[in-house]
Amino acid sequence: MGKMNLTDTERKQLLLAARSRTVRAADVRRAKLILMLEDGESRDAIMSALGCDSRFIARWSGRFLNERLAGMYARHPGRAPEQPPAKLEARVLNRTLKHKPSDGSTHSSSYKLAAELGDVSVSAVQRIWRKHGIKPQRLERHMVSNDPDFETKAADVIGLYLNPPAHAVVFCVDEKTAIQALERRDRMLPLSPGCAESHGFEYKRNGTLSLFAAFNTATGEVVGTTAPHQRTVCVLPD
Repeated sequence: MGKMNLTDTERKQLLLAARSRTVRAADVRRAKLILMLEDGESRDAIMSALGCDSRFIARWSGRFLNERLAGMYARHPGRAPEQPPAKLEARVLNRTLKHKPSDGSTHSSSYKLAAELGDVSVSAVQRIWRKHGIKPQRLERHMVSNDPDFETKAADVIGLYLNPPAHAVVFCVDEKTAIQALERRDRMLPLSPGCAESHGFEYKRNGTLSLFAAFNTATGEVVGTTAPHQRTVCVLPD
């Protein structure tokens, strides 16, 4: 039998279900199945321990591989999944859109939010987010330039990539703004239904130095220097 490639969170959730005295017996049985598969138990050993047949193993292992934890609950033919009540939906949306995770991380997850609210399941959070098009894990960036020649300059750069001159040497510089303690000039556009959180490109330096570094792929040598600014004269000095 193949392994289930469990994440730490999935293993924790399955262990809690497998050891619980309040979870339905059928759910306990499925949790034990996935854990035994992950541990490399043979089909015969699983059937003996759980009192199941090969069809049970194939059905629920396949369901887990396709849907992960959300697929570990039985569905009744002709019956749509139970929808969270309006008050619960409002709580989840309010917590998602107006609060940061309590552990200090920048983005929430269905597992974190369910744990913070306490009485909400992970699958309920996922259904609510899916219904409203909310994707907290996504981050987009936007830029508004006041330079009247911006489009011309952008076209020059794009054209260099699409149709470079023969034997030209092109230096590409990538700015790693995410590793600096910077203050954004433009306000952040918060997460909202159907729209990811968005940050502007422009920022205030507040005295931050620029580190220019390069890697020689032929020798492995790393060269670098610092400068108070990031203007062209700093990158390409005389």
